[in-house]
Amino acid sequence: MKRLYFFILLLFPLALAAQKSVDLDKYRFSVQYRSLPKIRIDSTYRTYNVEVEGTKLMEPLLQDMSPEKSVMLEGWRKLAEDGHISIKINLGDLLPEGVSVKERVVTTKNRDGVITGTKTYYYQEVVYTFSANASITDYKGMHIMDEELASRGHKQVYRSPEFTIKALAEGYFVVNSLTVTKQLLQNCVNRAMHHLSERISDNFGFREVTANDYMWIIDSRKHPEYAACRQAFRVMNEVLFSMNPSTSIEGAREQLKPAIDYFEKIKKNYTSSKKHDRKIRYASYFNLAVLYYYLDDPQSMMKEANGLVLNDFDPKDGKGFEQTATWLKNLFQQTNIYTRHFAINTDELKGPYEKRDVSVK
Repeated sequence: MKRLYFFILLLFPLALAAQKSVDLDKYRFSVQYRSLPKIRIDSTYRTYNVEVEGTKLMEPLLQDMSPEKSVMLEGWRKLAEDGHISIKINLGDLLPEGVSVKERVVTTKNRDGVITGTKTYYYQEVVYTFSANASITDYKGMHIMDEELASRGHKQVYRSPEFTIKALAEGYFVVNSLTVTKQLLQNCVNRAMHHLSERISDNFGFREVTANDYMWIIDSRKHPEYAACRQAFRVMNEVLFSMNPSTSIEGAREQLKPAIDYFEKIKKNYTSSKKHDRKIRYASYFNLAVLYYYLDDPQSMMKEANGLVLNDFDPKDGKGFEQTATWLKNLFQQTNIYTRHFAINTDELKGPYEKRDVSVK
């Protein structure tokens, strides 16, 4: 009996030490959702068409490119013409602004480091510029926005293959001007179309997004909450991993209730102003704020953000969450869409002049 009593006395200080300190580690996870439009336009607009216009000089080089085919507005249906919005692209000339020959000298050395020979390679550099712009209007003629896709202010450099004879480098661009110009133009146009697709999908589209984020997990094995905290994260990971942009998350909150209840219990069980308690409460407020963000619940997220600030362990995180919750709330109100998880069938979207299918029973 004495031995058991002595053993308990020995463990008691260790248990107290575990209670006094807690290590937190980042628990990283991925979750998918659908972005909502940043710019407010008529919510019934869901089709678009693309027109590309080039200069007379560049027109022959554009014939095999079909740049309009690579412009993508995610979550919308592309039409050949007469979409709700029309994207008109103007491609400028690709203009050489300077041609020069550069050289690269290669030296060989013996074992003693003495230079025993040199070889010179010559190549041609061509400085060139390109310009492109896009203008977006709706089918009623209302101007929506302009976008610069490429600027003359951005100087680009083409470098030819290397030659051991300087005269071959000097004449390379002149001899191969058509082939080189076509390749450079194609690269410029592809970059411009990619930039345009990114911008319009950000502003008007419904992109499928994969977010990498983190929460805080207790990493102190001797802490009494160690096992329960990990169990809560197993529940969260299973639910968050199953989310995707095209499937409703209705019911996800109910599935996450055990984890939510656990973090709420932590806030009630560790109530002192000591650093240990404030730190473990900080993790609970933080985790719940992140969880509610991905559950499309900015109001609950704001509540946890306020708790983070008042908890006063790392209040700047709370301020950041308050801004995010406000942004998400405003985004929902602006788009009149209150979830980031829903299916889109672009085949069912009709243009303003297309007749909708009418089934007669």
